[in-house]
Amino acid sequence: MTNVTQGEGYAVANVDDLGEGPGFRKVRRELGVEEFGVNAIVMPSGIETDFHFHDEQEELYFVHSGELEIEFGDGTVHRLGPGGMARVAAPTHRRIRNVGDGDVVYVIVGAKGGYVGRDGRKPDGLEPGPGVRRIDG
Repeated sequence: MTNVTQGEGYAVANVDDLGEGPGFRKVRRELGVEEFGVNAIVMPSGIETDFHFHDEQEELYFVHSGELEIEFGDGTVHRLGPGGMARVAAPTHRRIRNVGDGDVVYVIVGAKGGYVGRDGRKPDGLEPGPGVRRIDG
């Protein structure tokens, strides 16, 4: 079932290839991610999670497709559609509910320990500059 392409220092996959039906897609395990936690979740319409929180890890929720509501322990509720994001501190209580007509697919990234800063560099031999260019034509 798992269709992951791996090379030296990378792994590539599609969330649809990491599992079937509703539930967790173990992105970290399948792609060999070592520095942060990451899962995708497929949740059917009309389903909600229990409230939960973490001891240490901050989380970022990203909605890939569908529509969800995220409710926080203080009672506030936010509706997120495709491209929507929410950052949640570890001790903050949160729960998710699918409020759309079909499945919602969302990705959760979790970590602790802080931001390492912008440490991207170009390989030797590449010209300095912004590193982007138009590819059409």
